[in-house]
Amino acid sequence: MAEQFPVVAILGPRQSGKTTLAKETFAGYAYISLEDIDTRTMVRNDPRKFFASVAQEKGIIIDEMQEVPELFSYMQGIVDEAYRPGRFIIIGSQNFLMLEKITQTLAGRIVLLTLLPLTVQELSDAKLLPSSLEELLFKGCYPRLYVQPINIQAWLSSYITTYIERDVRQIINISDVVSFGRFIKLCAARTGNLLNYAELARDAGISPNTVKSWISILEASYIIFQINPYFKNFSKRMIKSSKIYFYDTGIICSLLNIKSAHDLYTHPMRGAIFESFVISEMYKYRYNKHLKPDLYFWRDVQGHEIDAAFEKNFDTIVPIEIKSGMTFRDSFYKSLNIWKKIAGLQDEKGYVVYAGDKNMVYKENEIFAWDNIIKLMDQMENS
Repeated sequence: MAEQFPVVAILGPRQSGKTTLAKETFAGYAYISLEDIDTRTMVRNDPRKFFASVAQEKGIIIDEMQEVPELFSYMQGIVDEAYRPGRFIIIGSQNFLMLEKITQTLAGRIVLLTLLPLTVQELSDAKLLPSSLEELLFKGCYPRLYVQPINIQAWLSSYITTYIERDVRQIINISDVVSFGRFIKLCAARTGNLLNYAELARDAGISPNTVKSWISILEASYIIFQINPYFKNFSKRMIKSSKIYFYDTGIICSLLNIKSAHDLYTHPMRGAIFESFVISEMYKYRYNKHLKPDLYFWRDVQGHEIDAAFEKNFDTIVPIEIKSGMTFRDSFYKSLNIWKKIAGLQDEKGYVVYAGDKNMVYKENEIFAWDNIIKLMDQMENS
């Protein structure tokens, strides 16, 4: 992308590896972090002097660009004056603030890339993949937890407090941090469930409008995301509410006060946490290829449901069931068979991702182990 666009933006949650990636990829570039208060003050007080001081550099990496959003306007003038592909690499961890300024000033001049925490395949390639699924779900996939010995629970708890609450307070004025903390925990308890604003507002003791505002901020900070229902070519008797997921299962476990990986074998939220893990891996796969996620779920008013539906093109949908059991059972295909009958696609292939360790083909459907999601996605992409 840096060979084609003057500005490349790397967006994603804090601590997902954006800075490391940028520095490794563009080793000859100057680097400046607007996280540092002195640097931020200097740049904000005299933007023209700042840009003049780096004008002769091969390129420049600007970290936490959203801290000084007025720089976008100056950057627009610079890239319009002289076209130089890859001149600026900007990094941001608040999608809301970044996109607002980008659409105002840099549309057509910038490409947006999203970097989420590590994938199972990346951990496996680096020989850092935990020995069990439960340990992976408990630990999550943030790089910091894999590069140095660190207390997992302490780091995740600090991440939630230091990053999430700080980011939210920067964007909107939250006077009651306790209520916000309770709200995030309630979201974690609803992982994989339909998002009901009224119910969440009642349980959190806040207004539905506040719920919508806080949800949007958590999305902008890459903590949670929503999946919309798929209802093309189906009757109107379909569920229209979205479902809520977290990008990282370690964050879920911390918010739910899960004490150890062993607890996940029998925890009542195991299925929802595993489902969030699988959906997040699919998102990572798509984002890492610079593609839209294009993932949905399907549910009718009778309660028939498909956990994930991948839209290959306008009229082709691939159903995927997600099962947290470690032993394959015929029941894994029950929802797939119902969906195929309703959709009139009995001969189409369906897929299952489960917590076991073997891939197999069964009754024209395929089942994939949890650590082979990338193979499932590759197959769907290329079939």
